[in-house]
Amino acid sequence: MAESTLRAFSAAWGEPAPSAVVTVAEDRLVDILWSETPSWGIVPFEKIEPRLKVLSVDQNSPIRNDFEQGNYPLVLRFQSSDPSFSLPAANRDPSKMTTVMLTGVTALVRTTASKMERNGMTYPAQDIRDVLLSSDILHINNEVPFYSLCDVPDPNQIGLVFCSREKYMELLTYIDVDVMELTGDHFGDYGEQAMLETLQIYKDAGVPYYGGGVNLEEARKPLLMEHNGNKIAFIGCNDKDAYAGADAVTPGAAPCDYDYMRQQIRALRAQGYVVIATFQYEEYTDPQAAPIQMEDFRWQAESGAQIVSGSQAHFAQVMEFYDNSFIHYGLGNLFFDQMGILDGGIDNIRREFVDSHVIYNGQYISTEIHTFILMDYSRPRLMDAAERSKFLRYYFEQSGWVAG
Repeated sequence: MAESTLRAFSAAWGEPAPSAVVTVAEDRLVDILWSETPSWGIVPFEKIEPRLKVLSVDQNSPIRNDFEQGNYPLVLRFQSSDPSFSLPAANRDPSKMTTVMLTGVTALVRTTASKMERNGMTYPAQDIRDVLLSSDILHINNEVPFYSLCDVPDPNQIGLVFCSREKYMELLTYIDVDVMELTGDHFGDYGEQAMLETLQIYKDAGVPYYGGGVNLEEARKPLLMEHNGNKIAFIGCNDKDAYAGADAVTPGAAPCDYDYMRQQIRALRAQGYVVIATFQYEEYTDPQAAPIQMEDFRWQAESGAQIVSGSQAHFAQVMEFYDNSFIHYGLGNLFFDQMGILDGGIDNIRREFVDSHVIYNGQYISTEIHTFILMDYSRPRLMDAAERSKFLRYYFEQSGWVAG
């Protein structure tokens, strides 16, 4: 901790035990923590930054919406001896905080859809709904169109041309989706009519979308939102020409125009937006990002996107901090029926990341990682402590954050 933090806690708690506390220069604290892992540090709330993992104390965390300040032990109260000097009520103001939750692939088809037909529309979310509802802005990447002529789902479907029945939208309203991403490979599977029906369903439900639209102009337009004074922009595209169908007169997913996106990201940053860039990219069955993938994700960070997230991955991939931004190359699935064992016996295709990003007073300050595992070909649940520890350690090792 910094010397000022030690003085404050010593005044409240007494002097620390010998060698229990190491003081460092405030501007070097985060770098030292990263260079000496595992390490714990104490910083004021206003010094939280994305490279710090904020620990909860008795399930109570200052970066969550349900934070109970009165029950949090690391709270210090100050009083001025000068009656003319007024101190702020707190250095954490919940009215300035926004949590944005990003998810991976949703495809309500095949066995997932069949389970919904049998067990009810909300069945896939029954174990994780409370987690999803804890966010202020919930992002869903639904790759598949809703279509009035969509047939009863077939769990044994061979082809990869998908549609979802209109009634499956109940699942997405049940989890209170706030933002819909439409960059997915399968948005155009059933043609123009299905895409237009899908867009109308989202409009009727009051769910804004980006990364796809009625034409190219709408599809590539950033989605701008404001919450608790925080300006947040979503921008996304599909990197694969075969699936990025939007053009001047045709609906579809937005093709990646890198020059356009760079320009948009820079302009949005100049206007005070926290920019979240999401990508539909090639799919890999490996935790590591391919060199070309890293190049294509990193230029978004270099352009000013504070959060860059891979929406395409069925198999979760690594993450990194790059150029003051957080990049997660692939989150894995959310609602999709993939439970098989891949070549080499790796079953990580069942394991899923959901990232909750915290924005405070116009700045991206932290990320909390949720970990799910898919059950019954349709229903994710939270990992237990042992599953989570194993999963995170593996991916943190693969990301180069901890020694193997």
